[in-house]
Amino acid sequence: MKFMKLGSKPDAFQAHGKSVRYVASELETDVTINVGEVKFNLHKFPLMSKSNRLLMLLSQAGEENEIDMVDFPGGPKAFEICAKFCYGMIVTLNAYNVVTARCAAEYLEMTEDVDRGNLIFKIEVFLNSSIFHSWKDSIIVLQTTKSLLPWSEDLKIVGSCIDSIASKTSVDPASITWSYTYNRKLSVPDKIVEEGMNFRDKIDSVPKDWWVEDICELDIDLYKRVMITVKSKGRMDGQVIGEALKTYAVRWLPDSFDDSVSDARTWRYRYLVENLICLLPPDKAAGCSCSFLLKLLKFAILVGIDDSAREYLVKRISLKLHEASVKDLLILARPPQNTLYDVELIQCIVSRSLMHGKYSQDTKHEENGDFILGHEHVTLMNVGKLIDGYLAEIAYDPNLTISSFVDLSRSIPEFARPIHDGLYKAVDIYLKEHLSMTKAEKKKICGLMDVKKLTTDASTHAAQNERLPLRVVVQVLFFEQVRAASGVQALSNNARDTSNSTTNTDEELEKTAADGNKSLIKQMSRMKIKDEDFLKNEKLRKKNSKITKNGVQLLPSRSKRIFDRLWVVARGHVENRSSETSGSSQSPTSIAPGDTKSIGSSSRQRRHSIS
Repeated sequence: MKFMKLGSKPDAFQAHGKSVRYVASELETDVTINVGEVKFNLHKFPLMSKSNRLLMLLSQAGEENEIDMVDFPGGPKAFEICAKFCYGMIVTLNAYNVVTARCAAEYLEMTEDVDRGNLIFKIEVFLNSSIFHSWKDSIIVLQTTKSLLPWSEDLKIVGSCIDSIASKTSVDPASITWSYTYNRKLSVPDKIVEEGMNFRDKIDSVPKDWWVEDICELDIDLYKRVMITVKSKGRMDGQVIGEALKTYAVRWLPDSFDDSVSDARTWRYRYLVENLICLLPPDKAAGCSCSFLLKLLKFAILVGIDDSAREYLVKRISLKLHEASVKDLLILARPPQNTLYDVELIQCIVSRSLMHGKYSQDTKHEENGDFILGHEHVTLMNVGKLIDGYLAEIAYDPNLTISSFVDLSRSIPEFARPIHDGLYKAVDIYLKEHLSMTKAEKKKICGLMDVKKLTTDASTHAAQNERLPLRVVVQVLFFEQVRAASGVQALSNNARDTSNSTTNTDEELEKTAADGNKSLIKQMSRMKIKDEDFLKNEKLRKKNSKITKNGVQLLPSRSKRIFDRLWVVARGHVENRSSETSGSSQSPTSIAPGDTKSIGSSSRQRRHSIS
């Protein structure tokens, strides 16, 4: 820290209690000056020789030996600095008291007209030659100016500090020779870059956002003026501006907000958030991360910011929604909403995100025979994956309506969900947490899924999920068999065609069943043969196995249930083919009337969930 010493005489000021200050001298004091609650017993001559204001006041006072200094800038401490300078006593000026002394000297009119080399002149030299050339001293001085407004503003100290700070932020990091604070994750804790370091080390050590932490101690009004000046110079990257705003928000906004917070503090937080929103970098592609914007939105909702500021923030978030995480989207709902999270807000953000880009299923181009997804398509697929994860989180809410769940799910285009595992997980959780759903409601919510887009693991889970309607389970088992018979590669090549339909009609099942029915029966026959061999060779497992009337060993529970589903499907196909020759028009998944009750009920009893 820079400092300047004035005067040469020893300090002779002494105190009598807390409210009286006097100069220890052989000469008796002849004037009392009241500054605030402190009385200064001093001598007229030293004061009148340096201060034009005191000269006039003492001349007008006549025989009265007491003067009241009303609204003295800086209070008693500032006046004591000026009084010591008048006596020629040692005074040390630094970044913490130089503004106070400068404003007090201006009030007392300690100019060159009164005495050459007066206090105002010396302070100006110190500011311009030392303080404004120092990074940290400029910040400290700027902090002290707030309590001395409007004096510090009129004397252009505030503007000089802001210009000095903003200019240094634009300096090439390789040219930085002053110390700064950098305590964030990418740096060594409490790292300070000092003068005298090697050029190569300096390039490697000084990041572009080296300055953002030091200015976080500024009040929001001063901080806003600094940031506006930094942006006006046009040499600062939008990402660095975003990092600066994020660091300031972390410094001043609490981690949580309680409704019981006083109105004064709520107003302060609201004012801070609104100013941060105004400072967002204009570069919408770069700048602040979506995670930070969503955190800012959460707090903005809690403190009740202006509608226009909130609308602007929502627009900025919608442009970068694909960068967010599920945790970022979990914004608590406010009354009168009765859900846990604000689903309507997320629905609005998703809708706006889709409106900004012209997304279509044909955002692919071919390169060397391979299809390459366009940037827009990849972005939307990320949004789809994000919303599926969000649906899985909000599905636990008992107050979440089916319509809200379905509307949010359907807001994502089909081609943005090449895999439906995430959506299946969300549907399964919703079914588990909302046990009072009717069959129609279950059918509606399960209709969101396309079983052809489930992976093998998800299909295996769905086939044993007792919460799913039986028809959905049958469809899962059937398409797993088709996938095994046709090959995964052939099915993936036709992904575009299959994605155009989300429900399976009876005609599609009937058409495909005819081709795969023989392989189904052959595979079940092999399983029966293997079961007979297993029974002969594994006598030690008799206690854990049973033999059916036909001599077939039952499979382990999980495999057995899948086998039963395949058997039901196969039997339905066989009966359906025979009924077609006699004029029947039953669907491929139908069962003979006499077997409906026994097979359907036994199948449902054997289904379970491993969620």
